[in-house]
Amino acid sequence: MDLRQLKYFLTVAQEGQITRAAKRLNMEQPPLSRQLKLMEEELGAKLFDRRGKGLRLTASGELLKQKAETLLLQFDESIREVKGVEESVSGVLPIGSVVSCISLLPKRIEQFREKYPQVTFKISEGDHFYLGEQLDKRTIDLVVARLPFEAEKHPQQYSVLPLPSDPFVAVIPSTWSEYAGKRAICMKELAQFPFLTLKTDRTTRMHELVVSECKRHGFEPNIICECSSVAIIMSLIAGGIGATVFPKSVMSSFPTTVVKMLDIEDADFQSDVGIVWLKDHYLPKRARLFIESFREAE
Repeated sequence: MDLRQLKYFLTVAQEGQITRAAKRLNMEQPPLSRQLKLMEEELGAKLFDRRGKGLRLTASGELLKQKAETLLLQFDESIREVKGVEESVSGVLPIGSVVSCISLLPKRIEQFREKYPQVTFKISEGDHFYLGEQLDKRTIDLVVARLPFEAEKHPQQYSVLPLPSDPFVAVIPSTWSEYAGKRAICMKELAQFPFLTLKTDRTTRMHELVVSECKRHGFEPNIICECSSVAIIMSLIAGGIGATVFPKSVMSSFPTTVVKMLDIEDADFQSDVGIVWLKDHYLPKRARLFIESFREAE
């Protein structure tokens, strides 16, 4: 069995049909069917259940699929690493970021491109689980995220470069006139506000941190909305719906004409931020240098 056959097998497994797989591989259907049959004969195992219209993987097929995906990724990484020995600093750098960290990127990208103008960026946005999946698939090289990184893999499988911590601030509608002349607020004052909180089904760390700090000050926040989008929460605040507590850096991405930011005088919590990438996996030179640019800025 060779890598070519493994690629054939994975394509059929992904498509669930010989006809579509052959079209995707730019080959005729009979030779593809023949290669699958040869693989099954060599392995002495049935890889697909051919009953019905489509193809379903058997238990042996599922196992081979997992192993083949890993082998092909390792092979591709080996090729990239060998080529990278002499690589120049150019090409596309695919990175990921949670929305609350986007504000950390513009200045860093601008400075990086001044030094390496042949590098362009492709940025993906999502929660920790989605960005963790993209790291696993190697569709992105690194992630800028709040810490801890709440992805599916064990934390020890990631390398992390911690960045300076980010203080929390209160964000309220600018129409709340009683706060017009204020620049700061106490935690207990938040108890009277309808509260909006950033939370997804799978990433809850920031939500838990804020709620825990409220409880430390003797109250439960009056949460009227949980939302996975920073932009939506900002729009709701601008509409006078309620208030929230966000890391201060988030505010640099949004106009402060429709919302008002207040420092929290007696808060004792911060948001940790970091650069995350897969440990013990090849990183292109441009990705390594981009990570290094954050170290230099500390």
